[in-house]
Amino acid sequence: MRRVPPDMFRFTTGDRADLYGAILHAFGAANERLETALGLDEVRGRLRTVGWLNAIADDDLHDALKKLKSWGLLDVIQNHAENYRTAEEYERRNLQYSLTRRGEAAFAGVQHALSVLATTGALQTAVLEAITDRLDELYVLTGDPASSDRRIFSTLQELEGHLEALLDNTKAFNGELQRLLRAEGADLTVFREVKAATVAYLREFLVNLDQRGHGVAAAVARVEERGVSVLHERALRGAELPPVAGEDPGAAWLERRRARWAGLQAWFLPPDGGRPRVDQLHDVARRAIVSLLQVLDRINESRRRSSSAVQDFRELARWFAAAPGDEDLHRLWTVAFGLGSARHAHLAHPDPELVTSSQVWAEAPPVEVSALLRTSGRTERFARTGKVRDVAAIKAARAERARQERAQLQEAWRALRTEGPLRLSDFGELDDGAFDRLLDLLGRALSTRPDGSGVRRATTGDGRVEIALSPAADGRTAVLRTPKGVLRGPDFIVHIETGAGAGLAATWAGRKEVAG
Repeated sequence: MRRVPPDMFRFTTGDRADLYGAILHAFGAANERLETALGLDEVRGRLRTVGWLNAIADDDLHDALKKLKSWGLLDVIQNHAENYRTAEEYERRNLQYSLTRRGEAAFAGVQHALSVLATTGALQTAVLEAITDRLDELYVLTGDPASSDRRIFSTLQELEGHLEALLDNTKAFNGELQRLLRAEGADLTVFREVKAATVAYLREFLVNLDQRGHGVAAAVARVEERGVSVLHERALRGAELPPVAGEDPGAAWLERRRARWAGLQAWFLPPDGGRPRVDQLHDVARRAIVSLLQVLDRINESRRRSSSAVQDFRELARWFAAAPGDEDLHRLWTVAFGLGSARHAHLAHPDPELVTSSQVWAEAPPVEVSALLRTSGRTERFARTGKVRDVAAIKAARAERARQERAQLQEAWRALRTEGPLRLSDFGELDDGAFDRLLDLLGRALSTRPDGSGVRRATTGDGRVEIALSPAADGRTAVLRTPKGVLRGPDFIVHIETGAGAGLAATWAGRKEVAG
């Protein structure tokens, strides 16, 4: 990890930190207007535009600029192109100040830190949909040799921007979520409302998260089939990087693109077959919901009780502090905890007649204490062991039902699988199972937006079956016959692929049957 220059952020501390920060802000605002060099009067004018309204003498402003220059944040040059009429004019207009690379980095770092402090993060499923759309667009562009390299570059930049927004928002929201789980608000009403709203927010985010994650993974796999290296090479040509003396900027640019793509794979489709990070996000959200609900239960329970053990002990501590003497302290201890006799904690000796109740507990023989008494406040109770339920018949019935469902599912996919694009009307007559599966695929496809070629793509919830749907040019009507009736609608061009996912489905169903 590269070290930060030691004086890079010195301007943020000290008595004149506000002035230093305002000066760098003034230069940053000037850079946005493509003004790279400012004189003394121009710096003073820019300070007013960024909110510095205090009066400042020329000597103090010179000293501040000189200090920033000594830290390597500003550079100073002499303006030899001007004509100066007086020595005072030469003094004021000759020196021109501009930000150095270190100064630009320092100002950008402070701005980023302030934005991180102000943001709370969010879990946005719309970002997942945007990532899928950009990947689908890249898939279409890389498959067309006539597509523009600049278009590929801009689409790749949008994809990386959406991925970076997903990572930043997720990390910020997770940090806020963990702090919320540890927080103890003074106002229980507001505290309860915030946590209840967070639970509702997380539940809404988890709806169809698996489906969206599988959709992004499928889109990544399609782009990788076309070749990620080809995609990056075309994007590099479309980037039109400026020349740099002594080095090739393209190598570093490609290395950054490969690192970003590796991050995309780690989140949705790890090349080593490991668990995607989007699934970990799913687990974090579910655990947070459980933890928040438990905290809400404790808050509700504390609001129902008139007092709690913590409040009782605090009140007892105040009584001890206010006791006038040692004898009063002993009496208060005896009344509060009842440890004066040998019958404390409601426990009895094996033969209570041998030990009188007036005997001091320190002189009485020990009593066996149950370990459960300390953890739960009650002792063991021994009773008859419950009968073990025989679930063999239930397991057999479940296994038989699983086999039937698997057979019906395989038969439905066999009937719907197409070797290539065909018309919807070519299916002709279908049974109820295949017809229901086909309607589900059509509904998923019609609910998505078409890509650049007009094709709508969708996958099943487990990501194992994909449908590609495109409108027919002749506008014919398709007629599908089922035992329950006849369906008429537009005659789309349909292509259904199952691939290796069918074997995975059978394996999963077999494991489910064994688990019973």
